[in-house]
Amino acid sequence: MMFNVRHYERLGSTNDEARRLAAEGAEHGTVVHADEQTAGRGRLARTWFSPAGNLYLSLVLRLETPPARRQELSFLASLAVADTVDAMLPKHVRAMLKWPNDVLIAGAKIAGILIEQADDATIAGIGLNILHTPASAGYKTTSIVASGGLASVDGARDILLDRFGKRLAVWQANGFGPVRDAWMERAHPIGASLRVMVSGETVEGAFGGLDTDGALLLDVPGGRQRVVAGDVGVV
Repeated sequence: MMFNVRHYERLGSTNDEARRLAAEGAEHGTVVHADEQTAGRGRLARTWFSPAGNLYLSLVLRLETPPARRQELSFLASLAVADTVDAMLPKHVRAMLKWPNDVLIAGAKIAGILIEQADDATIAGIGLNILHTPASAGYKTTSIVASGGLASVDGARDILLDRFGKRLAVWQANGFGPVRDAWMERAHPIGASLRVMVSGETVEGAFGGLDTDGALLLDVPGGRQRVVAGDVGVV
């Protein structure tokens, strides 16, 4: 897959700029890369810490797939980020995944992913901590450097785009199955105790894997529950 990278010193949000470009007809594979964001955001409208020294980019994707399948890109993107992190860290360190798209090193979050729809285009926003971590995120965070790795921002970008392109090609050719299987290899073991915040309520149960559409399967006393949106913690 060919990427057309547009580099900016500072933007409010790379997703917002990618959305603007998509509305103007930007082609599939357009990448918005900013050294710094002044209004970066993550899932659930959370602010994303965005100083210079980390990687912030958004991809414009024009896909010939049903809109209902676009949520699968969240898992694809998290795998591409995990692949990238592995490439920059010592060989004994491996990135793990937490539903729906958290990338973790030793339980600490190292990246953020935000998938948004912009008319007929999909915007995949990715933030990866290279040098810096937020001091007051409310959860454990880390960076490539803090985890014993070494990388430049541009080097991390190039690795990420390569890995994303490869994962996307597999998804387009073979569907969600291979993505789901690869994601499960990096996730909690089946049966792990999870605590999930769903619509303001906490539900505890055992990890039952991913459904065929990416929904979280949680085994609770009353049976198996499907979770399509929520925050997951390990009990």
